[in-house]
Amino acid sequence: MASSMQNNRVSPPGYCVCCRTCNMWCWRAFKWFPVLLIVCIVTWSYYAYVIQLCIFTVESTILKCVYLVLYHILLIMFVWSYWRTIFADVKPIPEKYKLPEAELEKLLSADTEDAQRTILENFAKDLPIVTRTMSGSVRYCNRCVLVKPDRAHHCSICSRCVLKMDHHCPWVNNCVCFHNYKFFMLFLGYALLYCLFVMSTCLPYFIKFWKGDFGTSASAGRYHIVFAFFVALMFAISLGSLFGYHCYLVAHNRTTLDVLITYRRLGSPTGQIINSMLKTLINEAFRAPMFRGGADKNGFSVGVYNNFKEVFGNSPNLWMVPVFTSLGDGCEFPVRREHRLQTFTTPQETHGYESMGTTRSSVEIGHESERWRLCPRRGRTVPQIV
Repeated sequence: MASSMQNNRVSPPGYCVCCRTCNMWCWRAFKWFPVLLIVCIVTWSYYAYVIQLCIFTVESTILKCVYLVLYHILLIMFVWSYWRTIFADVKPIPEKYKLPEAELEKLLSADTEDAQRTILENFAKDLPIVTRTMSGSVRYCNRCVLVKPDRAHHCSICSRCVLKMDHHCPWVNNCVCFHNYKFFMLFLGYALLYCLFVMSTCLPYFIKFWKGDFGTSASAGRYHIVFAFFVALMFAISLGSLFGYHCYLVAHNRTTLDVLITYRRLGSPTGQIINSMLKTLINEAFRAPMFRGGADKNGFSVGVYNNFKEVFGNSPNLWMVPVFTSLGDGCEFPVRREHRLQTFTTPQETHGYESMGTTRSSVEIGHESERWRLCPRRGRTVPQIV
């Protein structure tokens, strides 16, 4: 039934199943290219640091041991976090959010928009959802044929809805979401420390190279060390800004897709056209969560410490270890006091949120206008929810 909700694409003449399969596998292989690039850079950095710097360049045995021990600790934590981010078990949306076949038939057969809205509202009335669309309707994905849980979004790259989706990261070939967000944060943190450590320990030899006192011109090893310094510096700058941004998101319990984008108008006519296009594009991709009282970008924030524990868990001993300790199930989240209307969790179903607030069930919805899309199968309309 899911295929009936998707746009039908007409294949060009001569476009066979084999071509489609070949293109699919080529695309899957291509998506691994950024990951392979990172693996190659890390492998080369290991050779440059361990072999060229520590073994062939550093003269003090004690300093060699200190460098090697610290380097391998950071490398292990960095690679471990990266591995967990890539191969995290991103679980699908629970079955209770998926529209049954009978309800889907009713939705496709409904003659009016109000009837379709009523069908979705009746189905979602017992689901633990607090957010709505910009017009106040149930958030519905017509590709996956399900009601979206709070903070879930459809990923066009993965072709599925993802719980608490932050963004799709090509450098890990995976969605950064509820199931691997802690791993992603640790990956950024350890990668930043790894780059800073390599950069700081290579800096004295870069200064020697700059002054012309570092080896002979025939020594190729010194170029590996100097290049390692520049590569570490480049990645440290980019990782530092990205890690700082996500620390801000964690502190405010927000995701990239929850961020409310502000705009600055451009003066020239061409600039205004570009600004209008960008504004339309960003409006579709970045929206603050919509509650009954309106959009609230901090609607899920329950204090900096509680926000941190929601991602990293209750056990301080495991905060810096890439094992899954995040609170909750990815479907239900505590909300700010002004958004609490009805508690649906019980003491046995708090998912670790006992001291972090509660969420509520669906609320009464106004009958504002909603955007509707023509269903390709029957000529009916179904909600187009982003």
